Amino acid sequence: MNFNFCLNATAVSALLALLAINITRFSPPPPEANFDHWNTEYVPIDGAVGPESFAFDSSGGGPYTGISDGRIIKWLPQQQTWIDFAVTSSNRPLGLKFKDSGNGDQLYIADAYMGLLRVGSNGGLAERLDFQTRDDQLRGFDSLTFANGLDIDQFSGVVYFTDSSSHYQRRNFASSVLSGDNTGRLMKYDPKTKQLSLLLANLSFPNGVSLSKNGDFLLLAETTKCRILKYWLKTAKAGSYDVIAELPGFPDNIKASRRGGFWVGIHSRKRGSLRLILSYPWIGKVLLKLPLDIDKVHSFLGKWIKNGGIGMRVSEEGEVMEIIEGKGDLKWKSFSEVEEREDGVVWIGSINTPFAAKIKM
Repeated sequence: MNFNFCLNATAVSALLALLAINITRFSPPPPEANFDHWNTEYVPIDGAVGPESFAFDSSGGGPYTGISDGRIIKWLPQQQTWIDFAVTSSNRPLGLKFKDSGNGDQLYIADAYMGLLRVGSNGGLAERLDFQTRDDQLRGFDSLTFANGLDIDQFSGVVYFTDSSSHYQRRNFASSVLSGDNTGRLMKYDPKTKQLSLLLANLSFPNGVSLSKNGDFLLLAETTKCRILKYWLKTAKAGSYDVIAELPGFPDNIKASRRGGFWVGIHSRKRGSLRLILSYPWIGKVLLKLPLDIDKVHSFLGKWIKNGGIGMRVSEEGEVMEIIEGKGDLKWKSFSEVEEREDGVVWIGSINTPFAAKIKM
């Protein structure tokens, strides 16, 4: 009995490490790094939580965002309200991006359970995309397990996206992290040929992805390893990648900044005990064998642990340019995305909150 108690206590401690924040070894941020420096406007969402990612249509309308009940909603600034735009059959839309097809916008959606979806400018029920052909590296491929982040080449129409794990679905996120799972993939889809191609495999929870302005590289968030990869699409380095940034926490989505560089939404900081667990995957695998539903405990504790989200703007080389950081209270516990608009308004999303946030830079 005492042995089981100790094991369970160890498991809970590990989960607390997953959720709590701690100051880590990281170079000091530039001035004005506090989230409280700007006036923040909270934009409530009724009936659901988790505005995870944002997209704007070709006319600048929006943002559009996917939420926890499977809806994609659109913000109407004049009316100061959200309206329903599309739905993914009560699943979980994550990454979003519009493509102007010439005959109206098409919204591409990375849905955690349905895979890659698309819906037209009138909204409605999103359609699941078929992969009619696959490259040789995807022989035996059946379906996506955990589609997550995406971006689109507006010239070619090619969709770049991540499949965060080949073994774990989104509902098993904590198990994926504790197990040291590295079955994630970076992929691309060509709507013209309907071909699916594998770009990178054996990734540790690949998440957000962002295409450079010139289309010569992608930035990719590898969440479990707390780092940013630069994957080369062109030049002599095409097909290879560099690690350009080691981060103080778990990166989620990446979006280009109008002032140069890229905004990385960091869910929360990583504390030392969790760094130890991630460095030695066998520890996490032992914890997963305990008589506990790790994912349910993680979900419960996540409602009460005080985290602090971070928005970090980095250069193409991974240098820190700017930081926005949450206070670490229950109201603003995590960041999933930072989206900067031409007018200087920054939208901040989170998988935990029943609201989005706006600040003026």
